[in-house]
Amino acid sequence: MKILQVVHQYPPSNTGGTELYTNSLALALARQGHQITVLYRGSAPGVGLERREEDSVLVLKTWAGVLSPSRRFLTTLRDPLTRRAFEGILDEIRPDLIHIQHLIGFPVGLIRSIRERGVPFLITLHDYWWVCANAQLLTNYSRQLCDGPRAYLNCARCVLSRAGRSPAIPWAGVGNLWPAVPALAVLMAWRGSKLRSALLQADRLIAPSHFVKEWHSAQGVPADRIEVLPHGLEWPPDLPRQRRSTEAVRLAYIGGLAWQKGVHILVQAFSTVRGAVKLWIAGDESFDPAYVGQLRTQAPPNLRFLGHLQREQVWEVLSQVDAVVVPSLWHETFSLIVHEAFAAGVPVVASRLGALTEAVRDGQDGLLVSPGDVVAWSTALQRLVDEPDLRTRLRANVHPPMTLEEHVSRLVSLYRKCLSH
Repeated sequence: MKILQVVHQYPPSNTGGTELYTNSLALALARQGHQITVLYRGSAPGVGLERREEDSVLVLKTWAGVLSPSRRFLTTLRDPLTRRAFEGILDEIRPDLIHIQHLIGFPVGLIRSIRERGVPFLITLHDYWWVCANAQLLTNYSRQLCDGPRAYLNCARCVLSRAGRSPAIPWAGVGNLWPAVPALAVLMAWRGSKLRSALLQADRLIAPSHFVKEWHSAQGVPADRIEVLPHGLEWPPDLPRQRRSTEAVRLAYIGGLAWQKGVHILVQAFSTVRGAVKLWIAGDESFDPAYVGQLRTQAPPNLRFLGHLQREQVWEVLSQVDAVVVPSLWHETFSLIVHEAFAAGVPVVASRLGALTEAVRDGQDGLLVSPGDVVAWSTALQRLVDEPDLRTRLRANVHPPMTLEEHVSRLVSLYRKCLSH
């Protein structure tokens, strides 16, 4: 099959969960003999198209100007230059099927271009962007979990807050910006309508967890159009030997250093834990330096920042820890690090939220903790220090996740079904 993978960003410049998944999937499909092209959106002055080949995968980067946050949002609604470039790529490579991993930075008009050429396409719901412009169901104005659009007025508040102009609850302080709220609500409703139409035109939607399927179904997306398929994981055949310390319990957070990841909750909770225990925090500190600065200010002496880790370094760290912690404040849709921890035989302490409640079996291969509750997190971490039998029991119940090979096999079956219709 000739398959085009469309994604908003791609390694090595961006290494988030969606980007890493798309990269590993593209390489795995190419190894099976499929002709794979990856297209992603760049951000640079002017207009251009860059080509490179990576292990039999053709990687294309297209750009049509610098993508500021506001332009990235508006590009969803209209971007004729990028759409024209996309159509040229379609006419050149003539894919049998298109798999859209993420469309941030691309115009939704790409869907019409695909349909005009009669190419089947699938969409993976990596987050909530098709309904929520923030993608993570967290409001900008109160940092609370959101259930979705409410006449799109709450979405308008998020837009104003992102611009630094919206108040906290309720509307006091909007002042002379009040007239903009209805207009912004109309704009957000237009966005929602266009993206919903795009979703409903896909031959198949893929959710990495049951939670993601159920949430989108609650938003009116037909459940029978959504296939639940967890991401597969490829781990080294010779994982580093487990070298856990007998001197102290070692905990690790590996992931994004951003507010919605709840790392500040973890640091506050860990500061109250007593006994022989260490916490390692790994992540890109350049994403939000101010936030990382606050974390460092609050960090006790037994907390160490490791910086950004390469893939092989992640496995090395996992070989040395007793548990991985995932204190997220948003509805995670999958969580790569949870499954990497399980592949390494390491239990996980995670927020009782979103897909984390599916991945972690509370009291069996990990612990689930109320999100944002510093006391509850402190109690859970203290248990790991005080109860060595608990650590042993949790570790004994860890099962390896779905392999990338199995995931690709099931995905290719979906591809073939789309092509046969």
